[in-house]
Amino acid sequence: MLHIAGPDWEPSDAYYRCRYAVLRKPLGFDPGAEILQDDVDAIHAYIEQDQNIVAVGRSHLIPQTSDGSQSDFPGQSGPKTPPFSPLNSDNRPAFQIRQMGTLDTHRRQGLAADVLDALEKASVKQFGAVCGFLQAREVAIPFYQSQGWELIDEPYSIPNVGPHRSMMKQF
Repeated sequence: MLHIAGPDWEPSDAYYRCRYAVLRKPLGFDPGAEILQDDVDAIHAYIEQDQNIVAVGRSHLIPQTSDGSQSDFPGQSGPKTPPFSPLNSDNRPAFQIRQMGTLDTHRRQGLAADVLDALEKASVKQFGAVCGFLQAREVAIPFYQSQGWELIDEPYSIPNVGPHRSMMKQF
C-alpha cells in the first residue's frame, strides 16, 4: 500500500530502516546516516507490504535563496552536492527528490515508479512546484529517464557515495 505523509511528519523507525538498508548500509555507513535534519519539512512516500516498508522516497521545496547544493548527510558538515545549474526564476517554485530506494527483494515491481509519481504529484499540489530536481546515482539514471526526467549536467562524484548526475523535470 502506498502512503504519503508530511510535511510535519516524523518518519517511523521502519521507514528509516528501509532507507538505511537501501542507501547507506551498502556503502558501509553506520545507522543514523540515513536521517536528514529536514525530514520533518519534507513530503515522504513509501510502500508498505505485509507490514514491512519496502520502498521510500522524499521531496522538499528548494528554498528561494538556495541553488540546490547541500550536504548529502545529516548536519551541514558533510560533502556538498553541486548546485542545479538551471534552477532560476523560471523553474521556481522547485522541489528536490531525495533518498529514493527500494529493497532488493522488491525491485522491478513498479514500486519506485509509484513512490516517484506520488512525490511529484504531492510536490506540485502542496508546494505549487513547476519543476523538480534530483541527483541520481548512475545506476538509477535509466529509471528516472523512463519517468520523464532529463540529464542536466556532466557526471560528478559525491564523496563516499559515488558517481551521480543531476536531473530535472518540468511540470
